[in-house]
Amino acid sequence: MLYDDDDDHRPALSRRLRTPGVITVAALVPACLAGWLIWHAMGGPDDSVSAKNPAPAATRGSTPGAAPTHTPPAATGDDKPGRGEASGRGPLAGKVVVIDPGHNPNNYRHPTEINRRVNIGKGTTECDTTGTSTNNGYAEARFTLDVSHRLRSLLEKQGAKVELTQNDDHSFGPCVTERAAAGNKAKADAAVSVHADGSSVGHRGFHVILPALVKAGAADTSDIVGPSRDLGTRIAGKFLRDTGTAPSNYIGGGTGLDTRSDLGGLNLSTVPKVFIECGNMRDPKDAALLTSAGWRQKAAQGIADGISGFLHAE
Repeated sequence: MLYDDDDDHRPALSRRLRTPGVITVAALVPACLAGWLIWHAMGGPDDSVSAKNPAPAATRGSTPGAAPTHTPPAATGDDKPGRGEASGRGPLAGKVVVIDPGHNPNNYRHPTEINRRVNIGKGTTECDTTGTSTNNGYAEARFTLDVSHRLRSLLEKQGAKVELTQNDDHSFGPCVTERAAAGNKAKADAAVSVHADGSSVGHRGFHVILPALVKAGAADTSDIVGPSRDLGTRIAGKFLRDTGTAPSNYIGGGTGLDTRSDLGGLNLSTVPKVFIECGNMRDPKDAALLTSAGWRQKAAQGIADGISGFLHAE
């Protein structure tokens, strides 16, 4: 998928990289970085961690509006976890969380609609994109819904009120502007957009995207940059702990964090919000994780634990 702005993308030409190689975890995550992330997973955030991304980014696996080459099959071991109790009792009672499952399984059927330009304050971008997929055809849009359902269940069991921006109940989209508006309307205490990347083979690991300071048009992230960094840093630490997956070896300089100013889903948010790219669907090793129901449950747990830590710290 081209990096446009289904809440998580930058221009495709800027995402091309040098020829990648498989990088070992030892080389990927220096002992000091791993120690920090593990410490952070068990405790509070370190505001001194840089979210700069000195490395160039990668090209996504599909173009906006392009139909998949074949019908995406279900992932291995796919299941449909039930809802949480949502009893209003528990450590997150009274908290509102908005989960934004990236893309839409039906977007490829509506190229005209999703390619429509929308204003994100700092310029315009496509309404939405098709998303990427594994080489075996497991669509990112299916992955994001599955992880979002699991995440919703975990948070509801802790008493949070959880809303999804889409639940495969839209013919396409919603647009990135509408996704941001959903969190704003709900007055969410935290919002997370769930994604998976479509980079090159050898590029592995997760990264969390944080909002940059943007003040242009309808966009003003002044009030959310700080709390969003806190939220994202906590999610990165817990995701590492719960999944055992290393931070990205191609974005974020080994921190697992990346700051972006070109995403409508972040630029237009008035509540603390981050994106998480859970792994690279185009790398066979990452794809094996992303298509595993057991690993997706761990991914949801990591995101939930990060959100819970953020909300408890408020």
